[in-house]
Amino acid sequence: MLEPSIINEELPAIPGKRYFTIGEVSELCQVKPHVLRYWEQEFEQLKPVKRRGNRRYYQRQDVLMIRQIRSLLYEKGFTIGGARNQLAGEDSKSDRTQYKQLIRQMIAELEEVLAVLKSR
Repeated sequence: MLEPSIINEELPAIPGKRYFTIGEVSELCQVKPHVLRYWEQEFEQLKPVKRRGNRRYYQRQDVLMIRQIRSLLYEKGFTIGGARNQLAGEDSKSDRTQYKQLIRQMIAELEEVLAVLKSR
């Protein structure tokens, strides 16, 4: 189990890129790469694009889904099966959660832009 200080810590902002490597996603979601590969097997919603050499490339919606899975498992105490059922059974609720995460992300990015503009 993770230390409470790690769980409650804010996750970093998601950069405005189209694709992310497994290492980048690992840092953005504070989950080790081997855990991400395991979650791909357990959660059908998680399907990164695979390119040459079987390299994984995650998109923004994948990062948001991983953050949601992380929250269900590490913060809310769900088992893998429980988290899978939660995601599969409540698509509209998970959509709402993803939209909320996306809105929080956009607010954070806009605040960064505002800080840059104020510093000029």
